[in-house]
Amino acid sequence: MRTDDGALRGRRILVAASGSIAAVKTPLLVSGLVQAGAEVRCLLTPSAEHLVSPVAMATLSRHRCYRDQDQWDPGRSRPLHIELAEWAELMVVAPLSATTLGRWSLGLADGLLASTLLACERPVLAAAAMNTAMWKHPAVQANWQSIQRLPGVIPLSPTAGLLACDRHGDGRMADPIQIELAAAVLFSRHEGELSIDRSWLGRRLLVSAGSTLESIDQARLISNRSSGRMGVLLAQVARVRGAEVELIHGPLQVPQAWLEGLDCESVESADQMQQALHRRQEQASALAMVAAVADLRRSGGGLLSKPPKSDLPQLLEQGWEPVPDLLEGLVNRRPPGQRILGFAALTGSDEELLLRGGEKRLRKGCDLLMVNPIDRVGEGFGEDNASGWLLGDGLQQRVPLTSKLALAHDLLDALAEGLATPTSC
Repeated sequence: MRTDDGALRGRRILVAASGSIAAVKTPLLVSGLVQAGAEVRCLLTPSAEHLVSPVAMATLSRHRCYRDQDQWDPGRSRPLHIELAEWAELMVVAPLSATTLGRWSLGLADGLLASTLLACERPVLAAAAMNTAMWKHPAVQANWQSIQRLPGVIPLSPTAGLLACDRHGDGRMADPIQIELAAAVLFSRHEGELSIDRSWLGRRLLVSAGSTLESIDQARLISNRSSGRMGVLLAQVARVRGAEVELIHGPLQVPQAWLEGLDCESVESADQMQQALHRRQEQASALAMVAAVADLRRSGGGLLSKPPKSDLPQLLEQGWEPVPDLLEGLVNRRPPGQRILGFAALTGSDEELLLRGGEKRLRKGCDLLMVNPIDRVGEGFGEDNASGWLLGDGLQQRVPLTSKLALAHDLLDALAEGLATPTSC
């Protein structure tokens, strides 16, 4: 499962692998990018060649795979590392080993990948991978911080898990699906030359996503059709743009890899979501309430037994109460300067969306409300695209049908207006 908004179609991506065992995952990344419509070229360091076949990379990318011995081919009229750096719209280093990281941070050019990194003036996605002890070493951490100060570098820190050395800890390369998503985020709002937007650096965004569940009894429940796709994509776009992102989510229907890099807390009921949001709200620069919260719950909670089916009609006629409005409650308790974006999933004509959405925003008191229809083919719950209206004080902006990734960028732009300048970057 991947985004299918065409963001990567026709884009030129150079994928480089250096000497980490995680290089065995790089072919999956190349295959995914090609399936998404990207033009891909591949580059392997000598160490990476011991782990992944150049033939496999060439076959998956539909183009020859470049190696160190190709750098000074006398048949070339221009140096290969310059040609590759100028050809690529985006460079992806996955995995980025400790050795290649060290070379890059020191400005060394001994080898095709090292030379290409120095010659590259386009954005670079850097997905580090190594043993936990190596990753935590002060010298490696200093190098990691050093490359993040370079223009155009988007860091994808390693995740925790079981490593190839049988150790549990930080060091796993970001999942190929996550790397592909990060590339799609970068391209999702750019038709021309790719540029990097890090406008959320130094800010903290709190996002809710997915549905909530309210128990009827031990087997039955009330929920809705929300997949959590919009909320998770909004969180990941904010992360790529530099934000620290906390995600409170109910059940989701998105790849698990899409949650990498986010500070996640999983909940089920509206009450659990409310408590989690309240615990984290104080430290957030802004809040995006994207979750689709169930409207009703049983008074006093769900039944501890499972009544027979014949008792359901009577059971469903009694003992219900409305779920408290989580968005309104968050608005009433927010700290000074915090901006809040709400979502309203509605049905009806554009005129009805505007009328009902405007009433909702005034009642809830949020700074922005994204009103999106869920009764139109190809958009809404679980789809790649959305449309609707973005409402705010003096704002009534029609949002034409667009990808949820592109919409996430627009919403973050609007949400950032009026936020205080970050104190640190």
